[in-house]
Amino acid sequence: MSEVWLEIWSTVQSEFADIPDAGEATRIVLRLGMAVMLGGLLGYERERSGKAAGLRTHMLVALGAAIFVLVPLQGGMEVGDLSRVLQGVIAGIGFLGAGAIIKLGEEREIHGLTTSASIWMTAAIGVAAGMGREATAVVSTLMALFVLAVLRRVEARIASKEQNRVISPGSK
Repeated sequence: MSEVWLEIWSTVQSEFADIPDAGEATRIVLRLGMAVMLGGLLGYERERSGKAAGLRTHMLVALGAAIFVLVPLQGGMEVGDLSRVLQGVIAGIGFLGAGAIIKLGEEREIHGLTTSASIWMTAAIGVAAGMGREATAVVSTLMALFVLAVLRRVEARIASKEQNRVISPGSK
């Protein structure tokens, strides 16, 4: 019976051989953790804004994108050969983002473009984190948060001023 357990243990060890040491395990956890955390920041902003694609969606998009580049890099794929993987990620995220866009009755009533763009951005951030470009991922996230949160307020102020502008009769 002990031979069976030894064989099972040996098989389990060989299945986890893609993580050869503690350094590699730490690297994997950091990259994937960074992707999840940064995706979560963007998702939290979207959720706080009442958008359908929120915290969990953005976290999963970032995690998935990070895994799509991390696994081939672990397998020895050259960075230059990742272009095909990236093309697939970008195309797949395009379909996911398209699902966030809703066109209502009138031509000008289109909703979800910003959420769709944030999903696309989240995938790019996940790719950066998965490739070990954590600083790029963090800076990109901060810029995206600025665009999503700060510029929304600027847009609201401009729209409010335009609505409050009253043109009196006879003035030009």
